[in-house]
Order: sequence, then C-alpha cells, then structure tokens
Amino acid sequence: MTAVQRWFGDAFVTLHPRLQELHSRGGRLRGEVEITIGKGLAGWIGGRVARAIGLPIERTRDTFEVEIRHVDDALSWTRRFGHGVEMQSLFVPVGTWPGGYWYEKTHGLQMWMSVDTPDGAWQWKPLRAHLRGVRLPLCLLPESRAGKRIAGDEYVFWVEFVVPLIGEVLSYRGTLSIV
Repeated sequence: MTAVQRWFGDAFVTLHPRLQELHSRGGRLRGEVEITIGKGLAGWIGGRVARAIGLPIERTRDTFEVEIRHVDDALSWTRRFGHGVEMQSLFVPVGTWPGGYWYEKTHGLQMWMSVDTPDGAWQWKPLRAHLRGVRLPLCLLPESRAGKRIAGDEYVFWVEFVVPLIGEVLSYRGTLSIV
C-alpha cells in the first residue's frame, strides 16, 4: 500500500480511476507544459516565485515529463523540462484524509497543503509555507491554486500563483499522457 492510499484510506476510491492507478503504482507522464509569467509588477513577483521553486521561465512552452514514485512513506515527483531543467518535490503525508495534510518540499519552498477531491480530481489547498526555513504568512504569499484531473485518457494539471489586486503572477499547466 502506498502513502497516498494510506493517507486517503477508504476515500481513495473517490479519486478518478486513472488517478488511483497512478497513485497505486507510480508512473511517468509526458506532454507539453505552458509557462506564463505576468507583466510589470506581476512579472517581477512571478520571477521571484519561479526562482523560489526552481521553475525555468526562459521558455513559455516546452516538452515536459513527470515521474511519480512511491518512496518509503512519501511521494516523489521529478519534473523534467525539455531543455534540461529538473524540479524535484517530496510530498510527505501527515495524518489522514480529510483532516490531514501533505508537506511538500520543492527547492527552497516548503508548503503544507490539504486536499479536496471534487469530481474525482485532486486539488491542493495551501495551509502554510516556509521559504528557506522562514515561515511566511499565507497573506504575504501569492495565492496558489493547483491540482490534477483526468480528461478522457489524459492527465491535466495546473499550478497558478495569484496576488490580490495584481492578478496571476505565474502559472504552469499542461496536458500529459500516461506512458
């Protein structure tokens, strides 16, 4: 049994069957990613967020691969962009669904997030964050919206960072095929 299956318990079956399969065995996904950064002040903030998480912003579209592996009591994601940049995250479950959460470490950013499962999808809901070990009040961070769902036979994901009154500062999203 994987960390995801243990964390969700009986609610694991509320995920789309393809997400259940991916989070039972792991897997590799391939496709394209679209990276968008805001303009002006939004772009300045977006560039800083991108550097904090290790996201390359030199290209707006790129080939993209995600490898999902189950390690010990955690979930490992390795994201590879076509021009060689690699972004790694380790997701560690704490407690169980629905009251539990996941701790993610990506580059210098650590996030604590709960999960909602509307219509079999997986949506992250930020609870708190640290940047290079310093706790940041969520009100000072761009709001993050992230998730994954299955559409047809494809895996659709999105990660957006939005600042009130300024708008979207950074996003990356794509549609991937399970390899």
